[in-house]
Amino acid sequence: MSAIMPNLIDWQQASPQQQQAALARPVASNADNVRVAVAQILTRIQNEGDAALKQLTLQFDKVQLQSLQLSAAATQALADKLDAKVQKAIDVAYDNILKFHQKQAYQDFATETSQGVTCELRYAPIEAVGLYIPGGTAPLPSTVLMVGVAAKVAGCEKRILCTPPNQQGEIHPAIAYAALRCGITEINLVGGAQAIAAMAIGTETVSRADKIFGPGNAFVTEAKQQVSTLPGGPAIDMPAGPSEVLVLADNTANPDFVASDLLSQAEHGTDSQAILVSDSQSLIEATQQAVTQQLQTLSRNEIAAAAMQNARYILTDSVATSVAVSNLYAPEHLIVQTQDARGLLPAIKNAGSIFLGKWSPESAGDYASGTNHVLPTYGYARNYSSLGVADFLRRYTVQELSFDGLQLIGDAIMDLADAEGLDAHKNAVAIRLAAQEDK
Repeated sequence: MSAIMPNLIDWQQASPQQQQAALARPVASNADNVRVAVAQILTRIQNEGDAALKQLTLQFDKVQLQSLQLSAAATQALADKLDAKVQKAIDVAYDNILKFHQKQAYQDFATETSQGVTCELRYAPIEAVGLYIPGGTAPLPSTVLMVGVAAKVAGCEKRILCTPPNQQGEIHPAIAYAALRCGITEINLVGGAQAIAAMAIGTETVSRADKIFGPGNAFVTEAKQQVSTLPGGPAIDMPAGPSEVLVLADNTANPDFVASDLLSQAEHGTDSQAILVSDSQSLIEATQQAVTQQLQTLSRNEIAAAAMQNARYILTDSVATSVAVSNLYAPEHLIVQTQDARGLLPAIKNAGSIFLGKWSPESAGDYASGTNHVLPTYGYARNYSSLGVADFLRRYTVQELSFDGLQLIGDAIMDLADAEGLDAHKNAVAIRLAAQEDK
């Protein structure tokens, strides 16, 4: 085996502190400035509504809007401009995403916990949901499909989409086409933290949402966190940070495939994180060479190259240790390219979405396999799940007791109320049991 390269981390030789540093996420250097800026934007939207939205759109998106909302006719006209090839691609993705999410339907149930005591669990769609679609350097119709299809399957009555306008004061035709496929009719030309604030509070144009979904930059993420703490404010889908991928590979993996997966994540942004964990140093070396070669062919090579400066290549002593490292990191995307990828599935504890085998690139999940690409990042895969229909539903319980049922469990209720010193709770049962003539 050749000498260990300077940018390769030997997991067994690393100290606990070095191991922790190897799996550390990037820390935003301007977090305090972002927090203050978002708070100011939120206050402006609360006080000025649409007027603030128009001013902020001019400031950040460099376009003067007459109307903040795209009309149905304008949306259809934009969708009609979309190249037929891209329309077909969106249709394929829509169909697969729809099939997968329709299988996630939840069933109400009722059970008699004691004789005369019936308890039910029921599901209902969240009435109004806000769907944020980032702008930035590329249109993201795939994100429209991910949030839009799930909201549609759940049956959310009001689906409010916000996305920043382009220089023409419009949106990309692919966004319009995907929105129409998902049955979204309210499309607001608002981006950034101000869009999140508008959906949280409601303005003259933008409807108020009960829950807000969708990825975004540091300002959008901070805005979601802040509005979720407002009294009576909306819920949010999940915390989020920069996008990330961890590839778990052994010596049977194709280094060109591994490199392409690392780069497909790196091209999202300079703060994206790409990690390769392998028990094969030769695979790591070959992958690094493939990364250098493939970078030269990418249209977004400057962005990807900047992200890959912070890539991590971790050498372990076994596939089992590689799995343990992955579980510690809890990646947003986990790609498994080993001899028996599916065999490792029971040992994988923490990941937002898992891609098994050499023919399963992360791109499939991003676009058209059917799973949802809105995923927990920054280690939140330990306690948050990939976006699904359940996120667009609320569940509630129902109970109905007969007199006999109340009598059967009444003593237990009153004794527990006594133990907690809550006399009114006890009396609510006692007064009913004493009123047998009214049963």
